[in-house]
Parts: sequence; C-alpha cells; structure tokens
Amino acid sequence: MIPRHLLIAMAVLLVAVTAMTVYAWRMRKTAATSVATNDTRPLAPPVAGPTERVTLFVAFDEDGSLRAESAQIPMPSGRQQRAEELLRALLSIYLDKNSPHALGSGADVRSIFLVDPGVAVIDLNAAFADTHRSGVLVEELTVASLIHTISVNTPGVSKVKILVDGKQRETLAGHADVSDFYDVTAVNQLAAQLQSGQ
Repeated sequence: MIPRHLLIAMAVLLVAVTAMTVYAWRMRKTAATSVATNDTRPLAPPVAGPTERVTLFVAFDEDGSLRAESAQIPMPSGRQQRAEELLRALLSIYLDKNSPHALGSGADVRSIFLVDPGVAVIDLNAAFADTHRSGVLVEELTVASLIHTISVNTPGVSKVKILVDGKQRETLAGHADVSDFYDVTAVNQLAAQLQSGQ
C-alpha cells in the first residue's frame, strides 16, 4: 500500500505540471498573437538619395487640427518616388503607437502617379481604408493631411485623386468622398483653417 502523504504529494505535483502546461500554452498563444498584430506592411527597399528637409502636415485628432512638422528624410531623385517617400514618412508618424492620428495596422501607400498637367493620383492599399476609423472629421483630416503634404512639397500639383488598391471608392471609411478629384487650392484653404484652429 502506498502511504497517504505520498499520494497527496503525487497529486500536488500532477496539478502543478498541468497548471504549468496550461500557462506555457497560453503564453505561447499570446506571443504568437502579439507578433501577428505588429506592422504588416511589406518592407520597402532602402531609399537612395541625399536626405532633405521636408514639411509634413500631421493631423491631430485631439483638437481637429493640422500641424506642420519638419522632417529630415532620404529623398530619391525621381518626382514620383519623392512624393511616395513624403507620404510614407507621414504614415510612419500615423502608425507609431503614440500617434496623434492613428491609422490601422498595415496601412500604406501603394503608389503615387504624377500625371501632367498637375494631377496626382494617390493609390492606398486596402488596409488603409478598411481599418480607417469612420467619422467625418477623422477622415477629412486624413485626406487634407495627405493632399496638403503632397502639394506643398511637390510643385505644380493642382488636382489629386485617391484610389484604394487601384480602384475607385465612394468614401474613405464611410464619410470622406473620394469618388472625384480634389482641388488642391480648396484643400490648401481647408488646411490653412485647420492649422489656425478655426
């Protein structure tokens, strides 16, 4: 016959092993989930070119404003690639965990096409629109931020069209109308009002 204290010790050890197994399994699952929620944008090749000081117009949700922020970023020589790097620098601010205007994980600019005379087409990926928060002000801040950053740093742009995965959409996330071209002059006037806090 096995002594009672030995049976109790075996039962306690069995419970401890089971508890440790469950704990390890949950920790492994949590670690896998946290890795999956990190930035899922494809890794862009490093930009070749000298660094330049540019002005990014960053949206701030707390007071519904746009603020000019100076940034030093590497800029390629091609006009279209320069415009893409401008918006990627802006999106890196929005994708930061302390962002003043958070965008969903994986949001990115697929491409920007600069078409003469004076037309820019911004092609966003599906994650940008699908994970964007819905709301009139939030969406308008995003649109104004993108367009004003492009127009101030890329001379000659007078109209901007926004696409999602190369296709036209009616709205960005339910409110901001992206079905037509934006007049840069009108957006710049709106951006000036948002900067002055009116």
